[in-house]
Amino acid sequence: MTTAITPRLATGHVGLNVTDLERSIEFYRQALGFEPLRIVTEEQHQYAFLGSEGVLRLTLWQQSDGNFSANTPGLHHLSFQVDTIEQVRAVEAVLKEHGVPFAYDGVVAHEDGAASGGIFFTDPDGIRLEVCTPSGAQDSPAPTGSAPSCGFF
Repeated sequence: MTTAITPRLATGHVGLNVTDLERSIEFYRQALGFEPLRIVTEEQHQYAFLGSEGVLRLTLWQQSDGNFSANTPGLHHLSFQVDTIEQVRAVEAVLKEHGVPFAYDGVVAHEDGAASGGIFFTDPDGIRLEVCTPSGAQDSPAPTGSAPSCGFF
């Protein structure tokens, strides 16, 4: 088998299917601080490009019905990383103000003894999301023991 020789790959942006573009734009803008870079609301094609500091990070495509399914192959969850546990808690406070449903109560460690951890919640379409940090969560509970907290919520 031949293996492609490529430069080191990094995730570019993530595209999500949504049921209500306007609602999703407002959620990602207000709750997570993304800025709209481009919004198209033609009758048959409705989508938005969201980013931070002018860099595309997330695309939203209004082409779905129903809610996110954890029972079918595809996206498991989408994680956003910040530098500090204080930043995770600041995002958590904003999400609580917006009445966002959480999978766990407060910041949790990724697993027993891990310094990394974060918060786990869903967007308006039920898409599972995480905001995490690589350190600072070592004193937080790990709700699933040695299994990753981000794996079975």
